[in-house]
Amino acid sequence: MAAMKIQFSSDLDYQQDAISAITGVFDGQKVCNSRFTVAAPGKGDLFAASEFSDLGIGNRLQLLNDDLLENIQAVQLANGLKESSAPLANRDFTIEMETGTGKTYVYLRSIFELNQQFGFTKFIIVVPSVAIKEGVYKTLQITEDHFKNLYTNIRYDYFVYDSAKREQVRSFATNDYVQIMVINIDAFRKGFESPDEGAIDLSKNANLIHRPDDRLSGMKPIEFIKSTNPILIIDEPQSVDTTAKSKEAIKSLNPLCTFRFSATHIEKHHQLYKLDSIDAYERKLVKQIEVASLEMGDSHNNAYIKLLKVDNKKSPITAEIEIDVIHNGKADRIKKKVKSGDDLLEISGGREVYDGYVVNDIYCASGDEYIDFTSKPDVIRLGENVGGVDEDTLKRLQVRKTIEEHLEKELLLNPMGIKVLSLFFIDRVANYRAYDAEGNAVKGKYAQWFEEEYKTIAAKPKFKSLFGEVDLETLATEIHNGYFATDKKRIGTKSVEILKDSSGSTAADDSAYNLIMKDKEKLLSFDSKLRFIFSHSALREGWDNPNVFQICTLNESTSVIKKRQEIGRGMRLAVNQQGERIHGFEVNTLTAKRKSRGLAPELDSLQWLGLPL
Repeated sequence: MAAMKIQFSSDLDYQQDAISAITGVFDGQKVCNSRFTVAAPGKGDLFAASEFSDLGIGNRLQLLNDDLLENIQAVQLANGLKESSAPLANRDFTIEMETGTGKTYVYLRSIFELNQQFGFTKFIIVVPSVAIKEGVYKTLQITEDHFKNLYTNIRYDYFVYDSAKREQVRSFATNDYVQIMVINIDAFRKGFESPDEGAIDLSKNANLIHRPDDRLSGMKPIEFIKSTNPILIIDEPQSVDTTAKSKEAIKSLNPLCTFRFSATHIEKHHQLYKLDSIDAYERKLVKQIEVASLEMGDSHNNAYIKLLKVDNKKSPITAEIEIDVIHNGKADRIKKKVKSGDDLLEISGGREVYDGYVVNDIYCASGDEYIDFTSKPDVIRLGENVGGVDEDTLKRLQVRKTIEEHLEKELLLNPMGIKVLSLFFIDRVANYRAYDAEGNAVKGKYAQWFEEEYKTIAAKPKFKSLFGEVDLETLATEIHNGYFATDKKRIGTKSVEILKDSSGSTAADDSAYNLIMKDKEKLLSFDSKLRFIFSHSALREGWDNPNVFQICTLNESTSVIKKRQEIGRGMRLAVNQQGERIHGFEVNTLTAKRKSRGLAPELDSLQWLGLPL
């Protein structure tokens, strides 16, 4: 059976508006380019007038700054944005698009429009991370047929800059058709300044792109790039050029102009277009979100007390504890400082479950800290609690609820030809995949919980139509997998490849990104059994799948930015087995499942995520 391919629409009005805003900057520009000579081997002079081996082709701008400013202001007026003031300070432009609305498609299509209308041929996409780099490259691959049909077999090359293949930049500079380079900011951020004559050769510490290369007639790769006056596209600028060095590195590319795409800009230069989270939600361009939380307090009918710290530096000795306190008519989990003789019944606002919990001893000996009470047997050690729900019990309940809601969605969406995916973010890879003394892979506790819970839930009569006579014992092992960074390690007498924790931005993460990108469309097909994906940090940005309908967080984080990154993995509208987008909130609802750290249900509002209700 042929692999399912995601279909792309060429007539979405909001994307057309964004593209028109970009091309509008150059209204009045004639189709033209610049030409320069590339030195013959041994000459080392990029601009030699004779004995050249190649003719370089670059972008050329005929418009004056006053013309550009007039165009920019016209675009801003049409889009209801604040007008830029004279004189034109720079050629940096901002396009704000909410996650999941197709910003990558917009800037790729803008490349072809800029070529068709004005003859520009050299484009560089600058990204902040391995994940986004792989995501952009994957989009370039899956949109090839779409763009060649749309632009009558337009000829173009695209590649990811590789410091081991620096000769690629010669082709980038000399080909006379559209060239698209994808490059990570880290590949050219170090050492773009040239060392002084006679000084210590600082270039040894520079990125290879800034060093002379024998394969390029002794020239630096950066010299080929900057001579083309490339149009830069910066994906997620808030992560690309946040430092002075990064900003200088961007300038070192000698861009004709720079277009910045993000949902969360920090700096805004000549804003051309805006589609924020509220606009995207109201226009149903992304999934709606519901947050489902599991309470820590288990209905709060028990006396919950956790010892957080002890302090004997001053008299009297004190302890910091966490208890459930009546606040505005309901129980909230709050930190309180107590000393010997304090009555938790009183401190809690009169909650009867604390009757008899009067602080007796606060013991501070290092390694043996505890607190006890006058008329209760409980002895609570540092970091421990009584009356609370065990963390593993709660996490297993999250897994159980995610599986059940996943299957509920399969009952609804499978008949529509929509495959349901669920994504788990976990705290440690070892909790999903571990290794024994001989280096053999064994299931971590999350994998064990998942398979046990899946077999139990899938056996319920209401889900029988999903499985028929399928062997659930076998199926439970086939429908989940993890995407993690890998590393080589010697265990016993064997050298084995193990999965490991990572930041999501290292070279070791390449294998995880490559695999998930290759699997992106495969995952959407019913032919693939995989439905539940486990990730540590690799999938926080740069990867998304339109059919992720549930995100379960088994990790701990209070970072709103991190949560937005995680939620963003499932914001796109779902696709069916023909790769066609399906519209409407009756299908497109993303469930984010997490633990509630407090007791107040309003903490679970979507405002906590910084997203629209």
